[in-house]
Amino acid sequence: MKEENVILVNDKDEQIGLMPKLEAHEKAILHRAFSVFILNSENEVMLQQRASQKYHSPLLWTNTCCSHQREGETNIEAGSRRLYEEMGFKTELKELFHFIYKAPFDNGLTEHELDHVMIGYYNDDPVINREEVEDWKWMKIEDVKIEMGIQPELYTVWFKIIFDEFYHFLEDHKF
Repeated sequence: MKEENVILVNDKDEQIGLMPKLEAHEKAILHRAFSVFILNSENEVMLQQRASQKYHSPLLWTNTCCSHQREGETNIEAGSRRLYEEMGFKTELKELFHFIYKAPFDNGLTEHELDHVMIGYYNDDPVINREEVEDWKWMKIEDVKIEMGIQPELYTVWFKIIFDEFYHFLEDHKF
């Protein structure tokens, strides 16, 4: 299977090239990404636990899904595609904001992403893809914030950064 490319961008989110995903993470090159947060009617967020065979951050908890856009794909199209591939359902997504972050991993790789954060609503159970996702759960947003403060090692490096941005966005904007 051919390795997917990521879209290299400048700080204005303008495409400046393509690069294999692993190489971009080895070289810490800024690239486009997205993070999806799914909430239910109880204002709980759906978290996923990454599959045990993932090459980085296995078995850590993170947002509902996240990945990289493909060339020619809109942010919403990419989020919808990956949500279905990982969690097995479709729902309408809305882009909230984007920001740049850099997060090194213990294995020498680094996420340096211009991340488009999206939200959607869903009340049923997902049908998880076991190659991508080990487990899932609903959690109150406040409980995620509290647990992340007590046991940060249970969560992915990027989720801790993205959740903080998401949390503050929700404080400032009522849905």
